[in-house]
Amino acid sequence: MRARRLALSLMAAVLVLGIGAGLRDRLDDWVDATALPRLDVPVGVEVVARDGSLLRAFQVADGRWRLDAGPVDSLFVDMLLLWEDRRFQDHGGVDAWALLRAGRQALRHGRVVSGGSTLTMQVARLVEAGPTGQWAGKLRQMRLALALERRLEKPKIMALYLRLAPYGANVEGIRAASLQWFGKEPRRLSPAQAALLVALPQSPETRRPDRFPMAAKLARDRVLARAARAGLISAADARAAMAEPVPRVRRAFPALAPLLAARLMREHPGALRIETTIDPRLQRRAEALAARAVQGAGRRLSAAVVLADHRTGEILAEVGAADWTDGASAGFVDMARAWRSPGSTLKPFVYGLAFDDGLAHPETLIEDRPAVFGRWQPQNFDHHFRGTVSLRNALIWSLNIPVVKLAEAVGPNRIAQALRRGGMDLRLPGDAPGLAVVLGGTGVTLEGLAQGYAALARGGRGVTLSALPGGSEERAAAMFGPVAAWQVGHILAQNPAPQGARLRPLAYKTGTSYGHRDALAVGYDGAHVGAVWLGRPDGTPVPGAFGGDLAAPVLFDLFDALPGVALAPPPPQALTVPNSALPLALRRFSAPGEASAAASGPAAPDALRLTYPPDGAEIDAQGALAAKARGGRGPWTFLVNGAPVAIARPQPVASLPHPGPGFAEVTVLDALGASATAAIRLH
Repeated sequence: MRARRLALSLMAAVLVLGIGAGLRDRLDDWVDATALPRLDVPVGVEVVARDGSLLRAFQVADGRWRLDAGPVDSLFVDMLLLWEDRRFQDHGGVDAWALLRAGRQALRHGRVVSGGSTLTMQVARLVEAGPTGQWAGKLRQMRLALALERRLEKPKIMALYLRLAPYGANVEGIRAASLQWFGKEPRRLSPAQAALLVALPQSPETRRPDRFPMAAKLARDRVLARAARAGLISAADARAAMAEPVPRVRRAFPALAPLLAARLMREHPGALRIETTIDPRLQRRAEALAARAVQGAGRRLSAAVVLADHRTGEILAEVGAADWTDGASAGFVDMARAWRSPGSTLKPFVYGLAFDDGLAHPETLIEDRPAVFGRWQPQNFDHHFRGTVSLRNALIWSLNIPVVKLAEAVGPNRIAQALRRGGMDLRLPGDAPGLAVVLGGTGVTLEGLAQGYAALARGGRGVTLSALPGGSEERAAAMFGPVAAWQVGHILAQNPAPQGARLRPLAYKTGTSYGHRDALAVGYDGAHVGAVWLGRPDGTPVPGAFGGDLAAPVLFDLFDALPGVALAPPPPQALTVPNSALPLALRRFSAPGEASAAASGPAAPDALRLTYPPDGAEIDAQGALAAKARGGRGPWTFLVNGAPVAIARPQPVASLPHPGPGFAEVTVLDALGASATAAIRLH
């Protein structure tokens, strides 16, 4: 074997030196006739974030991790050429002097001391995956190396090496190796990291740091020592690098937004690099929140999150599963795109349509009492009724009877059309919308729900959310006008924040589907829209799961990672007055049949009046403020400065929270919509 290697080295030297013009001509003809293998070496698909960082990479068809090299630290390239091929820039594919040196050393020592293979010869072996120990194989490498040098420029040959160099197991190329061993791109490497990546391809299996750390360290340190002698690094830097331990664990390749990345790869066959609008910081935050939300709740629970900039339509973060690797919770199912019941999260759109049609106003009163709609008799979630309430409170408390009354007046078909204009595709039972749509009787995706709330945030005009740059576009038709959109958002912004959450400008709504199968929270501020879902992908109930308890805290934590942006101010046309100042037709909402039923009821009660505090009074008060009314029909609701503070009282008396010193208005409303107000001054 040694004799063969020596003879082959000498023969190659003679070939390259081209002794004699005739031999040189034959050599040229021989090289020109070389059949080249395919040089378009396949690489895995990359899905990248908005800043160009890697979200997820995919293996090539044969299961290897091989990526396009991209930018590489110049120190690595300098060390590589110093160690493997000092005359790479000068030779034509075969370095005759290196071959002669290798042969001379082998004759002197009786064994192979150094190889004479160039980087180009190594590339020739890698592109063909050919043998190295046989005469024919070695000669083929030389011939192919000479042909490569004639047909490719040096940078392209180097790029092939950086893409194909073996690093053990199924990892090829410096970029995959750098991600595997250091968890970083190779554009900036420390001396120790660069030296290890130079040393590993010489013997990728016997020098694997996770299996043979000592062998890996010795090989790395030899590269460092030579780099110091050549002046690439200082002696002090070499000693410091040698003191560093080699990595002992193979890192997982990046997998941010893994389900989104897989979906984009399927949707763009043939693309090698897919750019997205995903913000990696927000994506990590969203994934961490989803994982934390399901901890201790059973392995079958999953979560999904969508976060977007509703001004541009760019999706900034999307989580399809709490743990995409967990089969027990069906982590392979992308719940951001799954059809689920939206629970109560569609109610705001019904209110928006009613406001836009002039059927109602946020301060319009409505009856929350048992009602029958055909054969359907809906109940409130807690099976309690509040009597006469304002539409503002009906939405804040997410009451079912009032919203079904509004939906009946607006019409189910019109509601479905408006939702679709806002970007929400619906999966309807029997493909026909009914009143139950407003209570979650339809299928909606979390992305679609986020699109609908983006339309609310944008004054009723929708936008198509997209994770691809330039993929967003404004929808042609509006759901409803800007006044109605603002009125709905103004009400949703008054929803109390979850316990312990930081107060911030956020208009949001929660939802819980029938049987506690889905817990949802959707909301927006002046710039962003977010949607959160928790549940079991197989649709089995999660006892005790409520949107307000499970999903809302995640939504608020998600927005904590964003700068707070105020909600839009009211449009100039918005009517912001109490119920008593509304036009008569808007003071009370009457569903079909309610007016005649009221006419046949008992006689009207005595006129409602506020007996304490009297109008114009100046009061010295600490703590609670007493209020008393007389007349009207119960229950009675008391407001301070327009905000309800004692709701549906069975008696016309209440203890009101002290609003602080200064002028204040105390108002009482009865079940028929009558009101009485006193303007007072508190000291």
